[in-house]
Order: sequence, then C-alpha cells, then structure tokens
Amino acid sequence: MESEKLDGFQVIGISVRTTNENNKSAKDITDLWAKFMQEGLADKIPNKMDNSIYSIYTKYESDYMKPYTTILGCKVQNLDHIPDGMIGKTISKANYAKHTAKGDLTNGVVYNEWTKIWQSNLNRAYSADFEIYGEKAQNPNDAEVDIYVGI
Repeated sequence: MESEKLDGFQVIGISVRTTNENNKSAKDITDLWAKFMQEGLADKIPNKMDNSIYSIYTKYESDYMKPYTTILGCKVQNLDHIPDGMIGKTISKANYAKHTAKGDLTNGVVYNEWTKIWQSNLNRAYSADFEIYGEKAQNPNDAEVDIYVGI
C-alpha cells in the first residue's frame, strides 16, 4: 500500500444504494456491472477521458457495513451533459491509500483485497473510494485493478 494525493475528477455512470450487511452488495454490485456491460453504457457516456471503468463507493452512512452508494461509470471532462438514467459525481481532491488487486477477476480477487482493507487499521475518510478497471484489467483471468481508499 502506498499513499497518494489525487486531484479531483468527475464521473458519469449508473448507481445503486447498497450495504455490505447480509452480503447485499454482492448481488447489487454484480447486477450493476451486468447492466453496465449488457447495455453498453460506457459507449453512451459523453466527454470520456479514456476507456477505464471506475467503480466508486461514496455517500457512506457511517463505516463500510452501513449503506453507501456505488457508481459505475467513466471519468469525464465535465458534467455538462448527463444522459437520462445516469448520474454525475465529482470526486474531490484527497489523500488515498492505493492498493492493487492482481489475479483472476472471476475468482473474487478485488473482493479479497477489500476484505484485507476492511480488516486493516487504515484511518479511512469514508468520503469516496474507487477502483479503476483500465488497460491492465482487460484480461479478466490475469488482471490488475488499482483500489484507492480515501484517508
């Protein structure tokens, strides 16, 4: 894990309100990914900066076990045009602890990395956390996903 100060950025995508209680987020986030991919929503997002997909966790009620919002989308130049059914979100400049999940996405490598984060003594801000599925995540069997946890 390394610490980084990142500039703010904006994302357009789809969202769901969920919780980690009773493993509800596993179904909700899987369904969100299915909708995003099946409907080709990345191609419908205007002003994209690149083709990376961002999975953002924000609007925490408290800690990681209480309700929060997940947004699945792409980094954009601005929020001037948000397509119907999507939302825009500005992620503020902040300090992040960077973790990298490496391995098979179909075997829960990202979830396993989050389990380590949840069990750590990291002083989390609970403002916004996110994963970036970029070039290194194109092969799901041998992927690399950066996870940024607000601190």
